[in-house]
Amino acid sequence: MKIDSPRFGSLEVDSNKLIEFPAGLPGFETCKHFTLIEVADRPQQVAVLQSVDQPDVAFSVTTPDLLGLQYEFSLSAEEESLLGNPRAEDVAVLLILRREADDELQRRAGDATLRANLTAPLVINGANRRGLQKVIARLGCEVTLRPAD
Repeated sequence: MKIDSPRFGSLEVDSNKLIEFPAGLPGFETCKHFTLIEVADRPQQVAVLQSVDQPDVAFSVTTPDLLGLQYEFSLSAEEESLLGNPRAEDVAVLLILRREADDELQRRAGDATLRANLTAPLVINGANRRGLQKVIARLGCEVTLRPAD
């Protein structure tokens, strides 16, 4: 499958590597199919979750452990069903990153603070490549901060 991404240009996407978000993502409900693209200068640190349905939609993502975080939260029966009742070892958690600059000058210079959305992690069942965004309305989950090495 071929998509034209404003960020990456023309991409050939293997349909076996698609991740389906049956409910879409909050605010992007029509985007149901994504692929993960590694960022060349930061492999295994930052990836891009690229929408296949709307190629202009892409999110930088990382794993919580790279930020010194550990998540523990429960999935509802509906969420487990949406993911295909995954085994714990098949579940991956990703955080969406965003750049935040105080003013336009900082944005243009690329001098912006990188922030992670900690209250809405992405949960992906690697066995069947289905995912959801777990919106945590209040922190009832355990978030553990570890000091940087």
